[in-house]
Amino acid sequence: MMKIFECILFAFLIICAISVSFSKNLLNSIIIFMSYSLIMSIIWILLESPDLAITEAAVGAGITSILFFVTLKKIRAIDNGDEDKDKEGGKK
Repeated sequence: MMKIFECILFAFLIICAISVSFSKNLLNSIIIFMSYSLIMSIIWILLESPDLAITEAAVGAGITSILFFVTLKKIRAIDNGDEDKDKEGGKK
């Protein structure tokens, strides 16, 4: 039963790695990367390496993803909708 679970996790890991390469949207790429890190941390737990699992979850899925989100916000790749309101209000 555990081998089937491990195979499913490895399949999801490969799917995440391939799909992040083909994703055109940067936000989707970050979410897929975060999923990859979470799956990898589960695999580290199954391999009885909890220290690597905690590090992968904290750094891979946590800090790195937050830095990517902040970077996308800084370069204005994520639109928060305020610009549309400013355009409508400023032109009237």
